[in-house]
Amino acid sequence: MPYVITEGCVDIMDKSCMEQCPADCIYEGGRMLYINPDECIDCGACEPACPQEAVFHIDLVPEELSDYTAANETFFVEASVRDGGRAAGKINHDAAIVSVLPMRVK
Repeated sequence: MPYVITEGCVDIMDKSCMEQCPADCIYEGGRMLYINPDECIDCGACEPACPQEAVFHIDLVPEELSDYTAANETFFVEASVRDGGRAAGKINHDAAIVSVLPMRVK
């Protein structure tokens, strides 16, 4: 898994990263976006595109956000989606770490 989307995306989902991703490996969950670790090509286009600075290279995920690495992996096991985030559309599912967070006021 080259890149991870973290808490900064929860309830914001700007989607700039999705627009920049040439591999179409970013999927929209109920409350945040997730990077499919099997589809990511490690190009890095998503990271600078995120205005919330919620995207990190796997080696640079801050310790306090490290649970989001597993969240990005388990989302795809639980939601059983593949073949491109844009085609998949919104998936009404989130990883457990996201589901328990209080809703942010937009």
